Formats: sequence, C-alpha cells, structure tokens
Amino acid sequence: MAVAQSLEELPYAAYLRRHEAGEPLEHDGNYTEVHFEGLELDGGEATSAKFIESALTGVTLSEVGLERARFSEAWLSRNRWVGVRLADSEWLDVSMLDSSLAGVQAYSSRLRRVTFRRCKIDTLNLRGATLADVVFEDCELNELDCAGASLTGVTFPGSAIRNARFSQVKCKKVDFRGARELDVADGADSLRGATVDERQLMELAPALAQALGILVR
Repeated sequence: MAVAQSLEELPYAAYLRRHEAGEPLEHDGNYTEVHFEGLELDGGEATSAKFIESALTGVTLSEVGLERARFSEAWLSRNRWVGVRLADSEWLDVSMLDSSLAGVQAYSSRLRRVTFRRCKIDTLNLRGATLADVVFEDCELNELDCAGASLTGVTFPGSAIRNARFSQVKCKKVDFRGARELDVADGADSLRGATVDERQLMELAPALAQALGILVR
C-alpha cells in the first residue's frame, strides 16, 4: 500500500476542514474530511466516532474512549496516544507515521491494510483482534500483546519486537524476516504459519524449548 509522506500528498487534502481547538470529540461523531492539527484531547468519550478521509497531525490523545470507532482512509502523523481505548474499532486503509502509542487498548479490533511506520509502540493490546495486510515498518514494539488474534499478511520490516505475546494466535502469511529483534515472551509455539530467518529461529529457540517442555542442559 502506497503511504503518503505529507499532508499534501493525500488525494482528499484539498477538502479537509479544520477541527477547532476546544471542540471535544463526540459519541457517534462524524469527522469525515476533518483535519485535527496540534490538539491536546484529554479524557472524554467518543465511542462509535467515524474518521473517514481525515488527518490527525501532532495530536495528543490521553485516556480518550474510542471504542467501536471507525478509521477509513485516515492519515495519522506525529501523534501521541496514551491510554486510548480502541476496543472493537475498525481500521481500513490507514497510515500512522512517526507516532508514539502507550497503553493503547485495541482488543477485538479489525485492521485491514494498515501501515505503522517509524512508530514507538509500548504495551499495545491487540488480544482477539483481526489483522490483515498490516505492516509495522521501522517500529519499536515493546510488549505487543496479540494473544488470540488472527494475523494474515502481517510483516515487520526493520522493526524491533520485544517481550511480545502470541499465545493462541492464528498466523497466515505472517513474515518476521527483516525484523531487527524478535523477542517472544509467550506463545512461540503458536506461531505456526509464520516465516522467520535463521537468526530469528535461534532467538526463538529458548522460548520454543520452554513452551514444548524441552530441557536444555
């Protein structure tokens, strides 16, 4: 999926209208063709909000409830999201660039054709989520939790994966090759269907041995 590197490259850039500072997000709000720029949004509930052909640049979201939100053809750049609740949300054709996420709860969400590029992501909860054609490129992924998730066509080029959890995950065409680090804390034995290189296999060996009850002495 081609990823726009600047706001001007977006096909809908000319139609974007600015979201005014001080205007809170609303439950079931429709933010089609809206540009959120340089805003700090703390707390509040915006469940089922829709962000269609929208852009968020330099936005800080803290403890905001976005359960069941829908992001479609959205462009997210230089954002900082802390404790955002995104359970059961839907993401389609979304790009998130140069952003920081911490403590984000996105379990049971559905992500399709989503790219995370140059992002620092700490403690992302994707338990039971469905990911299809998702790319984590040049990202720092600390304590990624994909337990029970369904992963199809997910890749990690240039990314560092640390202390990840993959218990009971379902993998199809998942490719870890190209990841700088692959540290799995739980669920290494559930990665059937994933592809790794020889170096990564060696990194996974202790976790696989532990999961299979193999003693190495």
